[in-house]
Amino acid sequence: MTDARPKRFYKVAAAERLGDGWTVALDGRTIKTPERAAMALPTRGLAEAIAAEWDAQGAQIDLLNLHLTRLTNVAIDRTPEVRDAMADEVARFCETDLICHVAEEPEDLVALEEGHWAPVRDWAGDVLGVILVTTEGVRAAPQPDASLEAARDYALSLDNFRLTGLVFACALYGSALLAMGVCEGALAAEEAFEMSVLDQTWQAARWGEDEGSAAAIEAKREEARALGRWFRGLAG
Repeated sequence: MTDARPKRFYKVAAAERLGDGWTVALDGRTIKTPERAAMALPTRGLAEAIAAEWDAQGAQIDLLNLHLTRLTNVAIDRTPEVRDAMADEVARFCETDLICHVAEEPEDLVALEEGHWAPVRDWAGDVLGVILVTTEGVRAAPQPDASLEAARDYALSLDNFRLTGLVFACALYGSALLAMGVCEGALAAEEAFEMSVLDQTWQAARWGEDEGSAAAIEAKREEARALGRWFRGLAG
């Protein structure tokens, strides 16, 4: 079968200065976003991480593996126009936050979940004022309006790059609280992902796991690794 991926057209990707910030250049030509904006990055660390994912490409460019480039395109082209909607999305994740839905049974699964999740809920309440109610299984549990507003305010306090990462993390984990922990550096992105799949991991250890489910989780695990590179890059 013919490989439909675009051929690599450059030899070297490198981080370069761009005004007061940074960018990425392919053989000296700076990358543009889909909207033809300059790829203006806030930190050298993020620029180097993006350059590394371009450098890691083979003879063909695998666009699906350019995780940081895609997040950057969103942060520059889209996030500035939809910040309020993105903050609302974070609050919606709080309404059905994964780590507030604790298993009803068996006891060892309940203990496993609460051993990992309760400290994150406590942290979010103490540090961010986002205090969420727990429930069993898939039962709905209305969350305090003040906590939902605190989540919105937190999201809007972030710059466009961190807000983009936060919303991506919410969807990846199914949890605004885990996403906030990663954004604030209280959790590693990879650690938060493993917390988000505790139930699946527990089930697989006891009953086995089919190849399709394992592949889907591994694909998301790679996205979590990329998210970790994103936030570490933003740190400098």
